[in-house]
Amino acid sequence: MWSVLLGALATLSTVASAIPTISAKGQKFFDSNGAQFFIKGVAYQLTESDPLLDNDQCRADAKLMSDLGANAIRVYHVDDGDHSGCMQTFSDAGIYVFLDLDTFNTYILEDDAFWNQTQLQAYSAVMDEFQAFDNLAGFFIGNEVIQMGNYSTAAVYIKSATRDLKAYRDSKGYRDIPIGYSHADISSLRPNLQNYLSCGTNNSVNIDFFGLNAYEWCGDNDFQGSGYATLQQQAMDYPVPIFLSETGCNKPEPRTFQDQTAVFGPDMDQTWSGAIIYEWIQEANGYGLVAYDSALTAGTATIPGTASIPRSGTPLPVSPDYSNLKKVWASVTPSSVSANAYNPSMTNPPCPAYTSGVWEINGDASLPALGETLNPQQSASVTAGGSGPAPTASATQSGIASPGKVLVLYRIKLSAD
Repeated sequence: MWSVLLGALATLSTVASAIPTISAKGQKFFDSNGAQFFIKGVAYQLTESDPLLDNDQCRADAKLMSDLGANAIRVYHVDDGDHSGCMQTFSDAGIYVFLDLDTFNTYILEDDAFWNQTQLQAYSAVMDEFQAFDNLAGFFIGNEVIQMGNYSTAAVYIKSATRDLKAYRDSKGYRDIPIGYSHADISSLRPNLQNYLSCGTNNSVNIDFFGLNAYEWCGDNDFQGSGYATLQQQAMDYPVPIFLSETGCNKPEPRTFQDQTAVFGPDMDQTWSGAIIYEWIQEANGYGLVAYDSALTAGTATIPGTASIPRSGTPLPVSPDYSNLKKVWASVTPSSVSANAYNPSMTNPPCPAYTSGVWEINGDASLPALGETLNPQQSASVTAGGSGPAPTASATQSGIASPGKVLVLYRIKLSAD
């Protein structure tokens, strides 16, 4: 009798302490209590290895993140292992996780793009592991895949991957975890890719949110001079949540994070859902908010192009950047709406037309099926638009992405983008 009662009490305690889940509605995020969710996040990837396996380190970092005012982290890469400790630690601290699904050998590459069963299985395995955590806020299907307009046809594979992962999510009966994409702030690509990933009438292939890695606001600037006014103008009627998935220009030093007053203020808070600051750990690139006490460091890791840097131990705030961000975040209160009171009326944008060297997909072109690559006829269909001949399976693209061509997801920033 007592064991049954204690078990019931334990279950109730677990449910009571569970963090509200996040979902997307129109161009906003809401938690399961109906409150609008704005992201105050930091990029969290201490090494090329999985940062969510060492719960002692997660506890130390989560405590300081709470002091900072963060409610989210972005993690770029995870490995096999038990993530329950770190995920619970961050949940207890009120911190959500945005997680990239791809791995070091399963990226979609702009210059050799394909989407196959091996990639789908790898992405699905990450989803299977993390979908049960209530503080899993969203998955990224890719990060900065396309850098040049003449490689923009790779976007059909981003959209194919989105289609298949959303179908997998739904087939497994998982909650509607948002699936989105993170794009480099390349002005010639930005509006076209942003619109393409949410265009057309079939939302089952469209992203649930769009992240932009933008480092435009540097030093003593303002909404107009920084370029943020253009970002806002291009996002005003966007039908899904949009936010800065990386930001924090560090030239000139120190960082004052003035842009956060715009993101969370009346200039942008009706459209944008927050920002993720790059990055948590201080490296040679100078973007860090904390450094680790080397005397307590369990080990160090050398990243190409940097010195050996302590990557675990006691996190110590980098001055004055940490305190500057903490002060700015504490001062902003974005205008919000409840889920019940929010009735979005936005429609999907038109699919962008073909422009040679700028955007080389014409309209709502048919997507390749899983494991199929673009033969010449299909490529012509993509650039011409409309429904073309069925794509042809390619034996050379039936395996994983070539590790030799993979761009390391744990990005080393040497200067502002």
